[in-house]
Amino acid sequence: MTALPHFMMLGDGPTVVMLHGVGGGHLAFAPQVESFAAAGYRAVSWDMPGYGSSAPIEPYTFKGLAESAIALIEALAGPDREGTPPVILIGHSMGGMVAQEVVARRPGLVRRLVLCGTSPSFGKPDGDWQREFVASRTAPLDAGQSMAELAATLVPQMTGPGALPEGLRLAEHCMGLVPAATYRRAVQCLVGFDRRASLAAIRVPTLLVAGEFDRNAPPEVMRKMADKITGAEFVSLAGLGHLMNLEAPEAFDATVLDFLARHHHHIRPLDH
Repeated sequence: MTALPHFMMLGDGPTVVMLHGVGGGHLAFAPQVESFAAAGYRAVSWDMPGYGSSAPIEPYTFKGLAESAIALIEALAGPDREGTPPVILIGHSMGGMVAQEVVARRPGLVRRLVLCGTSPSFGKPDGDWQREFVASRTAPLDAGQSMAELAATLVPQMTGPGALPEGLRLAEHCMGLVPAATYRRAVQCLVGFDRRASLAAIRVPTLLVAGEFDRNAPPEVMRKMADKITGAEFVSLAGLGHLMNLEAPEAFDATVLDFLARHHHHIRPLDH
């Protein structure tokens, strides 16, 4: 049986499950947990396997990460339920890839999908760009730097000119807490992702949120991704980079909550 990952939860109402990126943890969605709970949702933010208090998995693959997320979604339904009511799934960066994997494997578990700063593939695992990406992310660790030192360099490079300083501090704090061994495994896992062929099968209302200055998942990449998902909406947030939910929480939250409100008539208050 898949070990249940650690998570934080606040509020009551339709369940929103938030999946963080490679440099994150459950605190990477801390502003959203508060605002979504205040807006009438049960907000859940996990620690991906190997992060925070969540046990690592072996092998470290998207299949295994998706199975862990599915186990969490099923556990949140409680023991007295026949079938698992679907959740609103929000995935950022690598978490957006895990979200795509969950939807591909268990589409009935997701009623709304929000993909932020993510892409449908990372290209070929043996490509030059991928090798350079892995090297750029792990070389500082090989040179003896700590995750906190890596975060202090990387986070400012990933954000836009409109980022709030306190958001950057939280992003650096989250990345600094990631175990170096987990970070290495996650970065290696990332480069093998490819769910391009699954986009057309997504049948739930879907929102894609890009940051204007995001070089990891550029707006044009996410716009093309949205074009392949039936009825998907696309928004690019001005002045922001890859960590948009922490760079400008109010703008990000308003965008997502507006999307959910407009599609609310299909959401039954099943899961609380």
